[in-house]
Amino acid sequence: MQQPQRAQSLSTAELVAMVAALSALNALAIDIMLPALPDIGRAFELTNANDRQLVVVCYVALFGVSQLVYGPLADAYGRRSVLIYALGLYIAGSVLCVLAPNFELFLAARALQGMGAAATRVIATAVVRDLTEGRRMAQVMSMAMTLFMIVPIIAPGIGQLILLAAPWRWIFGTLLIYALAILAWALLRLPETLKPAHRRPFRPRAIATGYLDVLRQRQTVGYMIATAFVTACLFGYITSSEQLFVDVYGLGPAFPLAFAAVAIAISGGTYLNSRLVVRHGMRRLSHTMIILFTLCAGLLAAFAAAGAATFWLFIGLVALTFAMFGLIASNFNALAMEPVAHVAGSASALYGAVTASGGALLGGLIARAFDGTPTPFAVGLVLSGLAAVAAVAVTERGRLFDAKSRLL
Repeated sequence: MQQPQRAQSLSTAELVAMVAALSALNALAIDIMLPALPDIGRAFELTNANDRQLVVVCYVALFGVSQLVYGPLADAYGRRSVLIYALGLYIAGSVLCVLAPNFELFLAARALQGMGAAATRVIATAVVRDLTEGRRMAQVMSMAMTLFMIVPIIAPGIGQLILLAAPWRWIFGTLLIYALAILAWALLRLPETLKPAHRRPFRPRAIATGYLDVLRQRQTVGYMIATAFVTACLFGYITSSEQLFVDVYGLGPAFPLAFAAVAIAISGGTYLNSRLVVRHGMRRLSHTMIILFTLCAGLLAAFAAAGAATFWLFIGLVALTFAMFGLIASNFNALAMEPVAHVAGSASALYGAVTASGGALLGGLIARAFDGTPTPFAVGLVLSGLAAVAAVAVTERGRLFDAKSRLL
Protein backbone atom coordinates (compact mmCIF):
# COMPACT_ATOMS: atom_id res chain seq x y z
CA MET A 1 0.00 0.00 0.00
CA GLN A 2 1.02 3.60 -0.54
CA GLN A 3 2.96 5.11 2.37
CA PRO A 4 1.65 8.31 3.95
CA GLN A 5 3.86 11.35 3.67
CA ARG A 6 5.75 13.13 6.49
CA ALA A 7 5.27 10.28 8.97
CA GLN A 8 7.75 7.57 7.98
CA SER A 9 7.12 5.65 11.20
CA LEU A 10 3.40 5.21 10.43
CA SER A 11 2.57 3.09 7.37
CA THR A 12 -0.77 3.33 5.61
CA ALA A 13 -1.80 0.01 7.17
CA GLU A 14 -0.97 1.28 10.65
CA LEU A 15 -2.66 4.61 9.92
CA VAL A 16 -5.87 2.77 9.01
CA ALA A 17 -5.56 0.52 12.07
CA MET A 18 -4.93 3.42 14.44
CA VAL A 19 -7.83 5.49 13.10
CA ALA A 20 -10.06 2.43 13.46
CA ALA A 21 -8.83 1.79 17.01
CA LEU A 22 -9.43 5.41 18.03
CA SER A 23 -12.93 5.29 16.54
CA ALA A 24 -13.54 1.99 18.34
CA LEU A 25 -12.80 3.66 21.68
CA ASN A 26 -15.87 5.82 21.14
CA ALA A 27 -18.03 3.01 19.74
CA LEU A 28 -17.18 0.70 22.63
CA ALA A 29 -18.18 3.39 25.14
CA ILE A 30 -21.66 3.37 23.61
CA ASP A 31 -22.31 -0.16 22.38
CA ILE A 32 -20.70 -2.46 24.94
CA MET A 33 -22.98 -1.25 27.74
CA LEU A 34 -26.29 -1.45 25.83
CA PRO A 35 -27.17 -4.90 27.25
CA ALA A 36 -26.48 -3.50 30.73
CA LEU A 37 -29.00 -0.64 30.52
CA PRO A 38 -31.75 -2.59 32.36
CA ASP A 39 -29.26 -3.55 35.09
CA ILE A 40 -28.08 0.06 35.38
CA GLY A 41 -31.67 1.23 35.65
CA ARG A 42 -32.36 -1.27 38.44
CA ALA A 43 -29.10 -0.50 40.27
CA PHE A 44 -29.91 3.21 40.42
CA GLU A 45 -33.66 2.61 40.96
CA LEU A 46 -34.83 4.59 37.91
CA THR A 47 -38.60 4.90 37.77
CA ASN A 48 -38.85 5.92 34.09
CA ALA A 49 -37.46 3.28 31.72
CA ASN A 50 -36.60 5.95 29.14
CA ASP A 51 -34.28 7.64 31.67
CA ARG A 52 -31.67 4.95 31.06
CA GLN A 53 -31.24 6.44 27.58
CA LEU A 54 -29.41 9.31 29.34
CA VAL A 55 -26.43 6.98 29.81
CA VAL A 56 -25.93 7.22 26.04
CA VAL A 57 -27.16 10.78 25.52
CA CYS A 58 -24.92 12.40 28.18
CA TYR A 59 -21.88 10.69 26.74
CA VAL A 60 -22.62 11.65 23.13
CA ALA A 61 -23.60 15.25 23.93
CA LEU A 62 -20.28 15.97 25.68
CA PHE A 63 -18.45 14.00 23.01
CA GLY A 64 -19.80 16.48 20.47
CA VAL A 65 -19.41 19.79 22.29
CA SER A 66 -15.89 19.06 23.57
CA GLN A 67 -14.57 18.78 20.04
CA LEU A 68 -14.86 22.56 19.70
CA VAL A 69 -11.96 22.87 22.16
CA TYR A 70 -9.84 20.02 20.83
CA GLY A 71 -9.77 21.37 17.27
CA PRO A 72 -7.94 24.63 18.09
CA LEU A 73 -5.73 22.76 20.58
CA ALA A 74 -4.75 20.27 17.88
CA ASP A 75 -4.01 23.08 15.41
CA ALA A 76 -1.89 24.90 17.99
CA TYR A 77 -0.02 22.16 19.85
CA GLY A 78 -0.19 19.23 17.45
CA ARG A 79 -2.23 16.08 17.18
CA ARG A 80 -0.19 13.72 19.34
CA SER A 81 0.06 15.62 22.64
CA VAL A 82 -3.61 16.64 22.63
CA LEU A 83 -4.69 13.04 22.05
CA ILE A 84 -2.53 11.75 24.91
CA TYR A 85 -3.92 14.22 27.45
CA ALA A 86 -7.49 13.56 26.31
CA LEU A 87 -7.04 9.83 26.74
CA GLY A 88 -6.16 10.61 30.35
CA LEU A 89 -9.58 12.24 30.77
CA TYR A 90 -11.28 9.20 29.27
CA ILE A 91 -9.39 6.91 31.66
CA ALA A 92 -10.42 9.07 34.63
CA GLY A 93 -14.06 8.94 33.51
CA SER A 94 -13.87 5.16 33.18
CA VAL A 95 -12.54 4.81 36.72
CA LEU A 96 -15.36 7.02 38.01
CA CYS A 97 -17.96 4.92 36.14
CA VAL A 98 -16.72 1.88 38.02
CA LEU A 99 -16.94 3.64 41.39
CA ALA A 100 -19.93 6.04 41.03
CA PRO A 101 -22.37 5.54 43.98
CA ASN A 102 -25.40 7.27 42.41
CA PHE A 103 -26.94 7.92 39.00
CA GLU A 104 -26.06 11.63 38.91
CA LEU A 105 -22.36 10.99 39.50
CA PHE A 106 -22.49 8.12 37.04
CA LEU A 107 -23.86 10.43 34.35
CA ALA A 108 -21.10 12.94 35.17
CA ALA A 109 -18.55 10.14 34.70
CA ARG A 110 -20.12 9.29 31.34
CA ALA A 111 -19.85 12.95 30.36
CA LEU A 112 -16.15 12.91 31.33
CA GLN A 113 -15.68 9.85 29.16
CA GLY A 114 -17.33 11.72 26.30
CA MET A 115 -15.05 14.73 26.82
CA GLY A 116 -11.98 12.51 26.59
CA ALA A 117 -13.22 10.49 23.62
CA ALA A 118 -13.99 13.69 21.69
CA ALA A 119 -10.28 14.10 20.94
CA THR A 120 -10.16 10.70 19.23
CA ARG A 121 -12.67 11.92 16.64
CA VAL A 122 -10.86 15.22 16.04
CA ILE A 123 -7.35 13.78 15.95
CA ALA A 124 -8.22 10.78 13.78
CA THR A 125 -9.87 12.94 11.12
CA ALA A 126 -7.17 15.62 11.26
CA VAL A 127 -4.35 13.06 10.95
CA VAL A 128 -5.99 11.47 7.91
CA ARG A 129 -6.45 14.94 6.37
CA ASP A 130 -2.81 15.77 7.17
CA LEU A 131 -1.60 12.72 5.26
CA THR A 132 -4.11 12.20 2.44
CA GLU A 133 -6.56 14.11 0.25
CA GLY A 134 -9.38 13.68 -2.25
CA ARG A 135 -10.65 10.20 -3.03
CA ARG A 136 -7.64 8.72 -1.26
CA MET A 137 -8.82 10.37 1.95
CA ALA A 138 -12.30 8.90 1.50
CA GLN A 139 -10.76 5.49 0.79
CA VAL A 140 -8.60 5.56 3.95
CA MET A 141 -11.58 6.67 6.05
CA SER A 142 -13.71 3.90 4.55
CA MET A 143 -11.01 1.28 5.21
CA ALA A 144 -10.73 2.49 8.80
CA MET A 145 -14.49 2.46 9.23
CA THR A 146 -14.65 -1.08 7.84
CA LEU A 147 -12.24 -2.25 10.56
CA PHE A 148 -13.93 -0.09 13.17
CA MET A 149 -17.35 -1.54 12.36
CA ILE A 150 -16.22 -4.87 13.79
CA VAL A 151 -16.66 -3.20 17.18
CA PRO A 152 -20.42 -2.51 17.00
CA ILE A 153 -20.85 -6.06 15.72
CA ILE A 154 -19.17 -7.67 18.71
CA ALA A 155 -19.46 -5.02 21.45
CA PRO A 156 -22.99 -5.82 22.72
CA GLY A 157 -22.08 -9.50 22.68
CA ILE A 158 -18.98 -8.77 24.75
CA GLY A 159 -21.11 -6.75 27.14
CA GLN A 160 -23.59 -9.62 27.41
CA LEU A 161 -20.78 -12.11 28.12
CA ILE A 162 -19.39 -9.84 30.84
CA LEU A 163 -22.86 -9.66 32.42
CA LEU A 164 -23.05 -13.46 32.49
CA ALA A 165 -19.81 -13.61 34.48
CA ALA A 166 -19.70 -10.39 36.51
CA PRO A 167 -21.69 -7.29 37.59
CA TRP A 168 -22.35 -4.54 35.04
CA ARG A 169 -19.58 -2.26 36.38
CA TRP A 170 -17.01 -4.67 34.94
CA ILE A 171 -18.08 -3.42 31.52
CA PHE A 172 -16.57 -0.05 32.36
CA GLY A 173 -13.48 -1.78 33.69
CA THR A 174 -13.10 -3.27 30.20
CA LEU A 175 -13.32 0.23 28.70
CA LEU A 176 -10.58 1.33 31.09
CA ILE A 177 -8.25 -1.47 29.96
CA TYR A 178 -8.87 -0.70 26.28
CA ALA A 179 -8.17 3.00 26.79
CA LEU A 180 -4.88 2.21 28.54
CA ALA A 181 -3.85 0.04 25.57
CA ILE A 182 -4.65 2.83 23.08
CA LEU A 183 -2.69 5.30 25.19
CA ALA A 184 0.35 3.03 25.13
CA TRP A 185 0.08 2.63 21.33
CA ALA A 186 -0.16 6.38 20.78
CA LEU A 187 2.82 7.06 23.05
CA LEU A 188 4.95 4.52 21.22
CA ARG A 189 3.88 4.88 17.59
CA LEU A 190 1.92 8.03 16.74
CA PRO A 191 4.11 10.72 15.11
CA GLU A 192 3.23 14.40 14.88
CA THR A 193 1.52 14.96 11.51
CA LEU A 194 0.68 18.67 11.74
CA LYS A 195 2.69 20.75 9.26
CA PRO A 196 4.57 23.63 10.91
CA ALA A 197 3.04 25.98 8.34
CA HIS A 198 -0.46 24.98 9.50
CA ARG A 199 0.09 25.66 13.21
CA ARG A 200 -2.21 28.32 14.60
CA PRO A 201 -1.80 30.11 17.96
CA PHE A 202 -4.22 29.09 20.71
CA ARG A 203 -5.72 32.53 21.22
CA PRO A 204 -9.37 33.59 21.12
CA ARG A 205 -8.89 35.67 17.98
CA ALA A 206 -7.03 32.88 16.17
CA ILE A 207 -9.63 30.31 17.29
CA ALA A 208 -12.51 32.49 16.11
CA THR A 209 -10.71 33.14 12.80
CA GLY A 210 -10.21 29.40 12.31
CA TYR A 211 -13.87 28.60 12.88
CA LEU A 212 -14.94 31.50 10.67
CA ASP A 213 -12.71 30.14 7.91
CA VAL A 214 -14.55 26.84 8.21
CA LEU A 215 -17.99 28.46 8.25
CA ARG A 216 -17.19 30.36 5.04
CA GLN A 217 -16.92 27.09 3.15
CA ARG A 218 -20.32 26.30 1.67
CA GLN A 219 -19.34 22.69 0.97
CA THR A 220 -18.10 22.08 4.51
CA VAL A 221 -21.14 23.62 6.19
CA GLY A 222 -23.62 21.92 3.89
CA TYR A 223 -22.27 18.44 4.32
CA MET A 224 -21.84 19.04 8.04
CA ILE A 225 -25.57 19.79 8.35
CA ALA A 226 -26.49 16.81 6.16
CA THR A 227 -24.30 14.52 8.29
CA ALA A 228 -25.96 15.75 11.48
CA PHE A 229 -29.33 14.52 10.19
CA VAL A 230 -27.89 11.19 9.03
CA THR A 231 -26.08 10.75 12.35
CA ALA A 232 -29.37 11.41 14.15
CA CYS A 233 -30.71 8.25 12.51
CA LEU A 234 -27.79 6.21 13.81
CA PHE A 235 -27.97 7.64 17.34
CA GLY A 236 -31.73 7.23 17.40
CA TYR A 237 -31.27 3.58 16.50
CA ILE A 238 -28.45 2.95 19.00
CA THR A 239 -30.26 4.69 21.85
CA SER A 240 -33.56 2.87 21.34
CA SER A 241 -32.23 -0.45 19.98
CA GLU A 242 -32.43 -2.28 23.31
CA GLN A 243 -36.08 -1.23 23.74
CA LEU A 244 -36.94 -2.01 20.12
CA PHE A 245 -35.44 -5.48 20.10
CA VAL A 246 -36.19 -6.48 23.70
CA ASP A 247 -39.42 -4.65 24.60
CA VAL A 248 -41.11 -4.76 21.18
CA TYR A 249 -39.81 -8.02 19.71
CA GLY A 250 -38.95 -9.89 22.93
CA LEU A 251 -35.42 -10.98 22.00
CA GLY A 252 -34.07 -10.88 25.56
CA PRO A 253 -30.44 -12.07 25.74
CA ALA A 254 -30.45 -12.56 21.95
CA PHE A 255 -30.53 -8.76 21.51
CA PRO A 256 -26.77 -8.56 20.72
CA LEU A 257 -27.30 -10.88 17.74
CA ALA A 258 -29.86 -8.55 16.18
CA PHE A 259 -27.67 -5.53 16.92
CA ALA A 260 -24.70 -7.33 15.33
CA ALA A 261 -26.71 -8.08 12.19
CA VAL A 262 -27.37 -4.38 11.59
CA ALA A 263 -23.76 -3.53 12.43
CA ILE A 264 -22.59 -6.10 9.85
CA ALA A 265 -24.79 -4.39 7.26
CA ILE A 266 -23.19 -1.01 8.04
CA SER A 267 -19.73 -2.56 7.91
CA GLY A 268 -20.54 -4.11 4.55
CA GLY A 269 -21.60 -0.71 3.28
CA THR A 270 -18.40 0.97 4.42
CA TYR A 271 -16.26 -1.78 2.88
CA LEU A 272 -18.16 -1.52 -0.39
CA ASN A 273 -17.63 2.23 -0.33
CA SER A 274 -13.86 1.80 0.02
CA ARG A 275 -13.94 -0.32 -3.15
CA LEU A 276 -16.20 1.96 -5.17
CA VAL A 277 -15.34 5.52 -4.17
CA VAL A 278 -12.09 5.84 -6.13
CA ARG A 279 -13.86 4.79 -9.32
CA HIS A 280 -17.20 6.57 -8.96
CA GLY A 281 -16.43 9.55 -6.72
CA MET A 282 -17.78 10.71 -3.37
CA ARG A 283 -20.65 12.79 -4.69
CA ARG A 284 -22.13 10.23 -7.03
CA LEU A 285 -22.10 7.49 -4.40
CA SER A 286 -23.27 9.49 -1.40
CA HIS A 287 -26.01 11.37 -3.27
CA THR A 288 -27.45 8.13 -4.62
CA MET A 289 -27.30 6.43 -1.25
CA ILE A 290 -28.90 9.21 0.80
CA ILE A 291 -31.92 9.12 -1.53
CA LEU A 292 -32.16 5.32 -1.33
CA PHE A 293 -31.69 5.53 2.47
CA THR A 294 -34.72 7.81 2.74
CA LEU A 295 -36.84 5.64 0.44
CA CYS A 296 -36.08 2.49 2.47
CA ALA A 297 -36.86 4.33 5.69
CA GLY A 298 -40.18 5.40 4.15
CA LEU A 299 -41.00 1.79 3.35
CA LEU A 300 -40.21 0.79 6.95
CA ALA A 301 -42.41 3.59 8.28
CA ALA A 302 -45.31 2.49 6.07
CA PHE A 303 -45.16 -1.09 7.35
CA ALA A 304 -44.77 0.07 10.96
CA ALA A 305 -47.73 2.45 10.74
CA ALA A 306 -49.85 -0.36 9.28
CA GLY A 307 -48.89 -2.66 12.17
CA ALA A 308 -47.25 -5.06 9.71
CA ALA A 309 -43.62 -4.67 10.80
CA THR A 310 -42.85 -8.21 11.88
CA PHE A 311 -39.42 -8.84 13.40
CA TRP A 312 -37.86 -10.21 10.21
CA LEU A 313 -39.30 -7.42 8.09
CA PHE A 314 -38.17 -4.82 10.61
CA ILE A 315 -34.61 -6.05 10.97
CA GLY A 316 -34.30 -6.63 7.22
CA LEU A 317 -35.33 -3.09 6.32
CA VAL A 318 -33.28 -1.55 9.15
CA ALA A 319 -30.20 -3.50 8.00
CA LEU A 320 -30.74 -2.45 4.38
CA THR A 321 -31.27 1.17 5.34
CA PHE A 322 -28.19 1.37 7.51
CA ALA A 323 -26.05 -0.47 4.95
CA MET A 324 -26.54 2.67 2.87
CA PHE A 325 -25.36 4.71 5.86
CA GLY A 326 -22.00 3.01 5.31
CA LEU A 327 -21.82 4.50 1.81
CA ILE A 328 -22.78 7.97 3.04
CA ALA A 329 -20.86 8.83 6.22
CA SER A 330 -17.26 8.56 5.01
CA ASN A 331 -18.03 10.42 1.79
CA PHE A 332 -19.89 13.25 3.52
CA ASN A 333 -16.98 13.53 5.97
CA ALA A 334 -14.38 13.67 3.20
CA LEU A 335 -16.42 16.18 1.17
CA ALA A 336 -16.74 18.42 4.22
CA MET A 337 -13.02 18.27 5.00
CA GLU A 338 -11.76 18.67 1.43
CA PRO A 339 -11.68 22.51 1.29
CA VAL A 340 -10.18 23.09 4.77
CA ALA A 341 -6.68 21.60 4.86
CA HIS A 342 -5.28 24.85 6.34
CA VAL A 343 -7.53 24.52 9.42
CA ALA A 344 -8.07 20.76 9.49
CA GLY A 345 -8.11 20.57 13.30
CA SER A 346 -10.70 23.31 13.72
CA ALA A 347 -12.73 21.97 10.80
CA SER A 348 -12.68 18.45 12.20
CA ALA A 349 -13.71 19.80 15.61
CA LEU A 350 -16.59 21.91 14.33
CA TYR A 351 -17.75 19.12 12.04
CA GLY A 352 -17.60 16.60 14.87
CA ALA A 353 -19.31 18.90 17.35
CA VAL A 354 -22.21 19.73 15.06
CA THR A 355 -22.69 16.19 13.77
CA ALA A 356 -22.28 14.45 17.14
CA SER A 357 -24.16 16.92 19.35
CA GLY A 358 -26.76 17.67 16.70
CA GLY A 359 -27.09 13.98 15.94
CA ALA A 360 -27.35 13.17 19.64
CA LEU A 361 -30.04 15.80 20.20
CA LEU A 362 -32.12 14.77 17.20
CA GLY A 363 -31.44 11.09 17.76
CA GLY A 364 -32.42 11.51 21.41
CA LEU A 365 -35.74 12.98 20.30
CA ILE A 366 -36.30 10.01 18.00
CA ALA A 367 -35.51 7.57 20.83
CA ARG A 368 -37.51 9.54 23.42
CA ALA A 369 -40.60 9.22 21.22
CA PHE A 370 -40.57 5.43 21.74
CA ASP A 371 -44.09 4.32 22.59
CA GLY A 372 -43.78 0.56 22.59
CA THR A 373 -43.94 0.31 18.78
CA PRO A 374 -41.36 0.82 15.99
CA THR A 375 -43.41 3.57 14.32
CA PRO A 376 -41.84 6.69 15.93
CA PHE A 377 -38.37 5.34 15.18
CA ALA A 378 -39.20 4.69 11.53
CA VAL A 379 -40.85 8.08 11.07
CA GLY A 380 -37.79 9.72 12.63
CA LEU A 381 -35.57 8.04 10.04
CA VAL A 382 -37.73 9.34 7.20
CA LEU A 383 -37.80 12.92 8.45
CA SER A 384 -34.05 12.96 9.09
CA GLY A 385 -33.34 11.44 5.68
CA LEU A 386 -35.48 14.04 3.92
CA ALA A 387 -33.69 16.83 5.80
CA ALA A 388 -30.30 15.41 4.77
CA VAL A 389 -31.35 15.23 1.11
CA ALA A 390 -32.53 18.84 1.29
CA ALA A 391 -29.24 19.98 2.86
CA VAL A 392 -27.20 18.28 0.12
CA ALA A 393 -29.43 19.69 -2.63
CA VAL A 394 -29.04 23.23 -1.29
CA THR A 395 -25.28 22.80 -0.87
CA GLU A 396 -24.85 21.58 -4.44
CA ARG A 397 -27.33 24.15 -5.80
CA GLY A 398 -29.50 21.32 -7.09
CA ARG A 399 -26.70 19.62 -9.07
CA LEU A 400 -26.72 16.17 -7.50
CA PHE A 401 -24.54 13.27 -8.69
CA ASP A 402 -22.04 15.70 -10.30
CA ALA A 403 -18.47 14.43 -9.77
CA LYS A 404 -17.16 17.98 -10.54
CA SER A 405 -13.56 16.84 -10.69
CA ARG A 406 -11.41 13.74 -10.81
CA LEU A 407 -10.69 14.11 -7.10
CA LEU A 408 -14.27 14.35 -5.91
